[in-house]
Formats: sequence, C-alpha cells, structure tokens
Amino acid sequence: MSDSNDNSAVQFGRNETGSNGPIIPKSANEALRPERVPHPPKRSRKARSQVVIFLNFVMTVVVFVALAAAGAVYYAMHEYEKPGPLEANKNFIVRSGAGISEIASNLERNEIITDSRVFRFVSEAYLSNDTLKAGEYEIKAHASMQEIMELLKSGKSILYSVSLPEGLTVKQMFHRLADDPVLVGDLPAELPPEGSLKPDTYKFTRGTDRNEIVKQMTAAQKALVQQIWEKRDPDLPVSTIEEFVTLASIVEKETGRADERPRVASVFINRLEKGMRLQSDPTIIYGIFGGDGKPADRAILRSDLDKQTPYNTYLIKGLPPTPIANPGRAALEAVANPSRTPELYFVADGTGGHVFAETLDEHNANVRRWRKLEAERAAEAAKATEAAQDAVTQTGTQQ
Repeated sequence: MSDSNDNSAVQFGRNETGSNGPIIPKSANEALRPERVPHPPKRSRKARSQVVIFLNFVMTVVVFVALAAAGAVYYAMHEYEKPGPLEANKNFIVRSGAGISEIASNLERNEIITDSRVFRFVSEAYLSNDTLKAGEYEIKAHASMQEIMELLKSGKSILYSVSLPEGLTVKQMFHRLADDPVLVGDLPAELPPEGSLKPDTYKFTRGTDRNEIVKQMTAAQKALVQQIWEKRDPDLPVSTIEEFVTLASIVEKETGRADERPRVASVFINRLEKGMRLQSDPTIIYGIFGGDGKPADRAILRSDLDKQTPYNTYLIKGLPPTPIANPGRAALEAVANPSRTPELYFVADGTGGHVFAETLDEHNANVRRWRKLEAERAAEAAKATEAAQDAVTQTGTQQ
C-alpha cells in the first residue's frame, strides 16, 4: 500500500476542460494568464452571397416605400374627406371641355380646396369611367373635396329660368331671350312663324345658347298643338292646324281668365259658323303694331277700326292670315273643345272679366254700361290727379 501524501501520486477528478481525467496542475503564472476565446464560427457561403445581400436591400426598400405610400394615402384621404377652407357658399364654373387638372387648379385658385394635387389624384381614383361635368355649381361652405367631386360628377349645376307667358308674340319672346344675361349666342336672324313657340318657364344652365331655347320652344309647341288637335271636337269650323292656332291666339288675347276661355271660344266659333265678322280688338292691334305690340299708353281709336290691314277682323271675314300671338295650353284646349252656348257677343265688365250676350240689343246695353263705368273711372282719376296737384301747390306756398 502506498502513502497517501506521496506527491508523485496521480490524482483523478474533473480537469479544467470540464471532462473527467487527470487534473494537470498549473503554476501561478499559468493560472493568472487569460484563457483564449474561441473564434466565432465562419459565415456560410450562402450568407455571404451578393444575391442575398441585394435581396435584403430590395426588401428593405420595398418595406420603406410601402410604409411611405401608406402614409401618403392616409394623408391624402384625410385631406380629401376633411371640411374645406371655404367660409361661405360660392358659385364655381366648370367650362365645357375642362379636364380634371384644370378643374383642380381652378378650385385651389378660388380657395375652395387646399391642395389641387390631392383633389386630382384621389378624384381620378374615385371617378373610374365617370367625368366631372360642365356647368355652374354652388359649392357649400366648408365642403370637402369628396363632396365637391360628387357634386361636379352629378352634373347638378345651378339652373336659371326665363318666363315667357301666354299671349306674347314671337318678337316679344325674342326680346326677353336677348335680354337674359345668362344665355349666350345670337338668336335666329329670321323670326319663327307667329304662334309656333310654346309659352312656358324654361330652365337652363349658365352658358346655354339662345338657339337651344328657341328649338325647345318650337318642338314643345308643335307637340302640344298636335296633341290637342287630335282630340278636338270634329264639328269645329276650322279645317287646318294653322287656323286652329290662329283662333286660339285670338282667344288668348281676349281674356286672361281660364274660366272664360271656353265661353269666349264659343262666341267666335258661333260667329264663324254664322258667317259673321269676328270683330276682335286684339286683331286690330296686331295689324297696326305687329309683333311689337301696342304701347301701354296707347288707346284703341275709332280710326283704328277702319284701318285696312289683313288682320282687321272688323273689316275682313273669317280668320286673319296668321296667329296674332303664341297661345298656351288653356286657350288651345278651349278652342278644341269650346263651351256650347248661343252667345254671339261679349264686352268687358270692369272687373277683369266679360259679360256675354246672345242678341245685339243685349250687347249694346252691356256696352253702354261699360262705357258709363269707364267714364266714371276717368272722372275719378282726373279728380285724384287734380287733388294731388293742389296738394303739391299748397305745400310749395307754405314753404
């Protein structure tokens, strides 16, 4: 048996590498010397490939661009949908043929939107195959770009109107069209036939051509006359559409009351059937003044009744050669299907209507009453004028 204190004896245990084996003693210097750190493992050839490096770069760029694009889209949509800078309602005109770039620039120039580029690019995405339509639009205060785009896409532009009432002549209607400041273009050099334009209120957008309105009026009157003519009483003493419109124009000028028109039409039809002259004052006026109409301060004189014109129905038999105005639906329908009465005469009653009579004696009595009423009114008007002049004179004397 050996001695346990023998230094030469080999000792076993865990060596410095951590594995079981003989423990190798170290000197003090060796124990204090730093241990060598193992080298990191070498990168694989695949990791060092230029293709992989390039693909990593591309992916980084793609991610960056995607984030930037998402941010730009978010910003654009936020700007597009938020309330706009307009403080009060404003009219905005889109000219015919204008593209979206021009429209966007004009919107920004008029301080209706804040960024024309946002409006242009986002609107193009929304519109697809639709377009922004020409016209004049009312942009509401603080309207967003999206609301403006939807409005311009809808074409719901501001509508103006011109009123052309029943009983105007073609020339008088043309004067109203010529004076309208919103319409553009010249009227036809040649006047359409009298009675060929439909009285109505016509709506249009700014910049509509006057010729367009005339075409609408002509087409509308032609359709209306044809429709009513087809439903006429077959026993009417008029054989053509032209005669039908002519008689309707006389009825139109004789009374403005809808309830009287069928009765007035009946009087004229009765006179035509009996071969009597129509004796209509409006025909005399048209014969003297034509399409310009009688001045408001011009009375019908006794000499006018004797003036030879093709329209003086006190002198000619039957209907005048053309209509004397543009009749409306009510007058046309009154002639197409008149009241059936034996009456042959009528005269104004002083209240805006007329009093009718079957015989000349009754009619003459009605005329006398009407003239007496006119004389009384003239006397009252003269007294009122004299009183007003006296008041002015007294005021001047007191001063």
